Amino acid sequence: MKRTRFSPEEKVAILREHLEKNVTVPDLCEKYRIHPNQFYKWKKELFEKAAALFVGKTTTRKEEEKASKLERALKDRNEIIAELLQENIKLKKSVGEI
Repeated sequence: MKRTRFSPEEKVAILREHLEKNVTVPDLCEKYRIHPNQFYKWKKELFEKAAALFVGKTTTRKEEEKASKLERALKDRNEIIAELLQENIKLKKSVGEI
């Protein structure tokens, strides 16, 4: 009985068996009745998509750093505005407008 579909979990288990337990590709293909080309296609997809996971983490870290920098700039700006408002109030009092 030839099997035509494997779930994503089964594909990962087969690839893991090759990568972690060093089971040869011919042995796996015979055991699970898959063509070697299919196995290598799965392996290629695994590594292509795995790289995207690491790119996402780097982007997130950069975004966090950018957000932190913007928060500091906003805090500094608010402090400057508060100082200018205080000076403005003092000047108005000295001129007698308040």
